[in-house]
Amino acid sequence: MAKVFFTKDLSPEGVLRLYDAVGGHLEGKVAVKLHSGEAGNQNFLKPDFWRPVIERVGGTVVECNTAYNGQRNTTEKHVKLLKKHGWSEAFDVDLMDAEGPDAVLEIPDGKIIRKNYVGKNLLNYDSLLVLSHFKGHPMGGYGGALKQLSIGIASSFGKAYIHGAGNPDEIWTADHDSFLCSMADAAASVVRHFDGKAVYINVMKNLSVDCDCCAKAEDPCMGDVGMLASLDPVAIDRACLDLVYASNDPGKAHFLERVETRNGTLTPKAAADLGIGSLTYELINLDF
Repeated sequence: MAKVFFTKDLSPEGVLRLYDAVGGHLEGKVAVKLHSGEAGNQNFLKPDFWRPVIERVGGTVVECNTAYNGQRNTTEKHVKLLKKHGWSEAFDVDLMDAEGPDAVLEIPDGKIIRKNYVGKNLLNYDSLLVLSHFKGHPMGGYGGALKQLSIGIASSFGKAYIHGAGNPDEIWTADHDSFLCSMADAAASVVRHFDGKAVYINVMKNLSVDCDCCAKAEDPCMGDVGMLASLDPVAIDRACLDLVYASNDPGKAHFLERVETRNGTLTPKAAADLGIGSLTYELINLDF
């Protein structure tokens, strides 16, 4: 059974406790995937929150260009925003698809897609630290570790390919469940690429129904819950969803409406079917 560690200590020091508890001990050149925030977004987690754990692993913050209009869909604009948001001031930053061609990860058993197009610089790293702000999402229902592994690490073209369930021309019009399963397929390719050399931390703070990719996001509808860490990307996302369902916060109805109307729980189910994680887990509270 997967182990998922939990704390209510929503601080940079709490993040370090989680990292130490999970025992991942990442080595070599470490890619740190996080959400750097779209211009105008008020909910994304800022550099100072993540600084201690990034410094602990000696990691490089990695991002890729987006597939939608905004301030991150071209390398030139994205580089400027990474500086404005303080990432390149605080850390080494690698915009992995700044120059093509993309790297291609094969998915021979993919439910929908059989290839994942990622920023080519991903191949330069030995291990992966995924720092996720758990929140809602306009299309995926929610965003957590699996979204970071899939949409987050995909190149700009790769993002359109996943959204379009293999046809980038149908980026916003593809069958919805096929898009959700395509995210699971893409996540599986990245998990297998790093072959166990990955740690996942999810932060349940600023719980908006909207993603950090939204320039005009709703304000949080729920109170902060806590943070989780695991070596299993499926278990950590499922645990976050379960914590929302178990909450007595009156705002959870609005959050769950976003998850359920987008069939968001399909993505972890599909990822579990692909064998990259488990829907069952042991939740270990570090506060006791």
